[in-house]
Amino acid sequence: MSQDGRLDRRSVAVIGGGVSGLTAAFLLKDAGLAVTVLEGSPRLGGKLAICQVAGISVDAGAEALLARRPEGIGLIGDLGLSGQLQQPGTTAAGIWTRGSIRPLPRRQYLGVPADLDELARTGILSADGVARARQDLILAGTDPGRDTSVTSRVGARFGPELVDRVVEPLLGGVYAGRCDDLSFEATLPGLAQAARGQRSLTQAAASLLPPAPRPSGAHPAPDQPKPPPVFTTLTGGLGALPPALARASGAAVRTGAMVRELVRTGTGWRLTVGSAHAPEVIEADAVIMAGPAVPASRLLSHVAPSAAAALAEIKYASMAIITLAYPAAAFPRPLAGSGFLVPAVDARVIKAVTFSTVKWPHLRFGTDLHIVRCSVGRLGEDSVLQRDDAELAQLAAADLAAATGVRGQPADAVVSRWGGGLPQYSVGHLDRVARIRAGIAGQPGLAVCGAAYDGVGIPACIATARLAVDQVLAYLRTPCA
Repeated sequence: MSQDGRLDRRSVAVIGGGVSGLTAAFLLKDAGLAVTVLEGSPRLGGKLAICQVAGISVDAGAEALLARRPEGIGLIGDLGLSGQLQQPGTTAAGIWTRGSIRPLPRRQYLGVPADLDELARTGILSADGVARARQDLILAGTDPGRDTSVTSRVGARFGPELVDRVVEPLLGGVYAGRCDDLSFEATLPGLAQAARGQRSLTQAAASLLPPAPRPSGAHPAPDQPKPPPVFTTLTGGLGALPPALARASGAAVRTGAMVRELVRTGTGWRLTVGSAHAPEVIEADAVIMAGPAVPASRLLSHVAPSAAAALAEIKYASMAIITLAYPAAAFPRPLAGSGFLVPAVDARVIKAVTFSTVKWPHLRFGTDLHIVRCSVGRLGEDSVLQRDDAELAQLAAADLAAATGVRGQPADAVVSRWGGGLPQYSVGHLDRVARIRAGIAGQPGLAVCGAAYDGVGIPACIATARLAVDQVLAYLRTPCA
């Protein structure tokens, strides 16, 4: 190690070229290391990608970045892209249920209401459903005990109708999962922590939100700042982030480089890359595994068996994004809000719709088209994803017409499939992640990052990459490494 702390002539291999792996490579750029990113697929970016719909560039994967966590905004600033940040035109969304698109309550935390009167006014729940939800305020406090499912914890407080028609659509939009499988502690960690000091989940949700707006006619609070937007994106789409990271990292970035084997050696690590009949061997002093849990489990089966076993327990859901372009005149009413969610109990093909050109006004510049994104696929719904692209687009368009009244066929349609794209934070997920990290800790110079651990959003992935980089640098800077 040089006097300035640079690790010249040391090497790090990053397995996985999604946003987590590319962020890790970028964060290593000033350490004087030789960094190689190995991505098995033909393209970089993981679940971030751009597609062309009716000549307009839009995101085919994740299309919004949580702005209230600092990691994503900070990384974009480090890349010199802050001038490309775009604010949403609206974040007001709805839920298509019980025959209408109804407004999603503003005062809720991932579907858990902070204002039961507001929830009642939306009409999302029946009168019986609202009455059952109000029991949260009078029921005795719940001892969290061990981890349980979202359905068990939230349903016990508010009843099943709230879970089915509000909470599951919101969490389904994040994980494409089911509330009776998803961990309350892992998918709602902020609420789980707040609930430990509150008797009701309504009060816990309220404690996590900004103060309620003042009643109409009340004098505004002096010098009260406007809250920052919850979400942001880039002018060219979030799919522009991976290539920017790859360029700025200075790393050797390779696609079509599938890592087949990982072996500990006396001086570091040996990676076997490529096909069995023409393997390539790469030596590295340290390794960061930034891919999904399933291939990570396979690579670690002999290196860190306990971590591999815990990784193998993480399930993945598949989904697809159908992006449709319509003339604005095809809609009988102006599109309002950023889109809507669809409860699984309503048995529709689509689970969520984003009115992209309403949510992101910069996309409307120079066009009279509306771009609409339809999400399809939940855990256990693989059969619908077996339809070909044309049929899947037709099914999504039919549901969209039923919800909005849009007339005619779309001017263009693009289907983007994300097979096994979303890790499921099933009950026991936090313990699972702890076992993975404990197993990895026994292998110096090895670290993991990605969506499988501490959150599926871009800021959470960036945070895991930073943790992995810190661990690897700490190891390489030890005298005996």
